Amino acid sequence: VMWRAVAAASPPLRALCRVSPPHLRPPRRRAVSVSVSPAAGLADERGERRGAGSACLFQSCAHYCADSRGELHLGTDGSHGGDYTGVEPMGLFWSLAPAGMERPYQRLVPRSTGTPMKVEMLVHQGHSPPGTIPGPVVAKAEVERWFTAPGVRRIRLKEGCVRGSLFLPPGDGPFPGVIDMYGDEGGLIEFRSSLLATHGFAALSLPYFDFEDLPKVMKEFRLEYFEEAARFLQRHPKVKGPGIGVIGTGKGAELGLSMITFLPEVVAAVCISGCSSNTVADLHYGEMTLPGLRFDMNKVSVSDAGVFDTFEALDDPTNPANSPCTIPIEKAEGHFLLVVGEGDRMWKSSLYAQLAIGRLRQHGKENFELLSYPGAGHRIDPPSTPFCQVAMDRVLGVPVLGGGERKAHTHAQEHSWGKIQEFLRLHLG
Repeated sequence: VMWRAVAAASPPLRALCRVSPPHLRPPRRRAVSVSVSPAAGLADERGERRGAGSACLFQSCAHYCADSRGELHLGTDGSHGGDYTGVEPMGLFWSLAPAGMERPYQRLVPRSTGTPMKVEMLVHQGHSPPGTIPGPVVAKAEVERWFTAPGVRRIRLKEGCVRGSLFLPPGDGPFPGVIDMYGDEGGLIEFRSSLLATHGFAALSLPYFDFEDLPKVMKEFRLEYFEEAARFLQRHPKVKGPGIGVIGTGKGAELGLSMITFLPEVVAAVCISGCSSNTVADLHYGEMTLPGLRFDMNKVSVSDAGVFDTFEALDDPTNPANSPCTIPIEKAEGHFLLVVGEGDRMWKSSLYAQLAIGRLRQHGKENFELLSYPGAGHRIDPPSTPFCQVAMDRVLGVPVLGGGERKAHTHAQEHSWGKIQEFLRLHLG
């Protein structure tokens, strides 16, 4: 049996399935059908299928053989080919990639949390080699995946200079509060915040450049902006307190390290693929300035396919000349969860985590946990988010290598998501 999942912006996502070759069919022919359970569910929960939508068409496929009764179950049966092999219940979704007719290197990120991602699963007859037209459709089903549970409230925020979206779980609360930030792509990215709210956190999705009246580029930042956001969340009547948490990826992780270091409101920081020094843009706080490590574009390598590898490009944080850029995390009274993929090629996040741990231990501190995943790449998102080894950089406008291996990366996403929630509940109550 071959399965194919196709993702699009407005039409349903589709999955195609084909019945086995004749010699594998059961003796008596029956109507072919496909069922998906649950037919509607949260995007970070395991189901028989999963998908998401964006502005282009995405697809994935896997090859399965039905048993003697003509049945198969993705939770127990392994794929024999296609985009992955082995028993992977959510494989069709974490392996989604732009279809052949689309521009390559696009990342599948949900643009709206208020409407479901619709997935149409189609069963095709027979197995097809990559790049060929699949066989006739013999069955299909539709699935919905939501990023917001019933009762979760989304409140667009324009409070002082702070912008973003606040997601509140249903009920009276109070709830543990978390600020959520992404990296140098800028803008407002909400899907992780909405999923955190479905799991009982008051989550503030916080943009810090290239959104509404915020700065258009990462030139310099003032920590007072993040302080105002932390105080807003801490004082919100639905937030438990006394302290709040922060979760960030890439540049967002690095800003999270600065927040827990300098802001007493922040008592727990989840730092995914971050750097333990301030990078790119100078960070000011009162009279203090942390200069940013710079990227040396002469150290960027470009493959024959035009993919940029920035792994060696960031200035060396261990060079004594760069010590003013180091975030003095030993001053933090809270707790750190460092999450890294050992296959990260965006930059040396595994090394940076070790530098952070070494600095904490030098000062007699053990207020950290490390999740280090062999084979995982740069951007470790909630479960079943499609793996993207190379993604178009929104600022540079070129494809940049994020690294990692598809199956290892998606397993890291699934494992770390549970550990992140455990960490935040432990330290935020």
